[in-house]
Amino acid sequence: MIDVQRLAVLREVARRGSFNQAAQVLHCTPSAVSQQVAALERGLGSPVVERSTRGVTLTETGRLLVEAADAIAAELTDTRERIARLTAERTALTVATFASGGRRLLPAALAGFAADHPEVELSILEAEPEDSLPAVREGRADLALAYHLDGPPPCRPGDRSGLDWTPLGEDPLRLVLPVRHPAAIRYRDRPEAPHLAELADQRWILGCRKSVGQLTRHAELAGVELRISCTATDYEFAQSLVRGGVGIALIPEIGLAPHPELVVLPLAEPSPRRHLGLALARRRRGRVARLAEDLAARLMGRAGAEGAGTGGAGTEGTGTDGADAA
Repeated sequence: MIDVQRLAVLREVARRGSFNQAAQVLHCTPSAVSQQVAALERGLGSPVVERSTRGVTLTETGRLLVEAADAIAAELTDTRERIARLTAERTALTVATFASGGRRLLPAALAGFAADHPEVELSILEAEPEDSLPAVREGRADLALAYHLDGPPPCRPGDRSGLDWTPLGEDPLRLVLPVRHPAAIRYRDRPEAPHLAELADQRWILGCRKSVGQLTRHAELAGVELRISCTATDYEFAQSLVRGGVGIALIPEIGLAPHPELVVLPLAEPSPRRHLGLALARRRRGRVARLAEDLAARLMGRAGAEGAGTGGAGTEGTGTDGADAA
């Protein structure tokens, strides 16, 4: 029989990459962590980790065990919450969302949901996908509004993620320029869009560090190298830097904040974009699962109505010509 406590220790070792860091989180000594892992290996008759001076990595057996440990942790969390709800007067629903998506899509969907389910206590967890998806998988959130950049979605049918992913559509990155920028004047009333290569010599401002790799790949496709002079962590802040004349920016459509001193233009294809979606736990059940599915359906309807996430929202011209506030 596999000891569940030892599985929990191995899971923490896998997350932290070392016995020392796992011991700090588990409030015990590294020796105790090592002993628990060694006992697990003896019981299985197979190594679960590979030890080196650089840290600890999982063997294939270890990876299978950690997947099982994740599923067990999620089940236990779900069971604890279901037991708590048996005696609670209100049902709790936790929604994880990235900031710009939450500002654009959540309020209207939540308003209708709250009106129809006044007994539900809603909690919003602001988190990027690398944190929100594990939160759903582990039972700390019931639904995640998330995105991914280039490549396949973060979870697919039949994989080991434990999540179901429902696409909401695309969120194209738009070119944001000062209103008096030569390219803004040149393209404002023209049907064609500027190409990334035409703007390679500009000072670029990024509103998200994760977009560096994506923008670099698109620049390589265009045969140019971009001059990234500033990387911010907030899209509205990045747009304020554009207004101040620091440079130009690429901002996701749902992160646009209208301003009369800015011009927002599409880029000629192929242009970078985010892919929006909803993540639900695959092993969902009961009333909370039905509530999460209800809210997911409302968010899908909201995304379609807004045109956000589908590349359909009007953004040409100045920031006041149709770009919604983030």
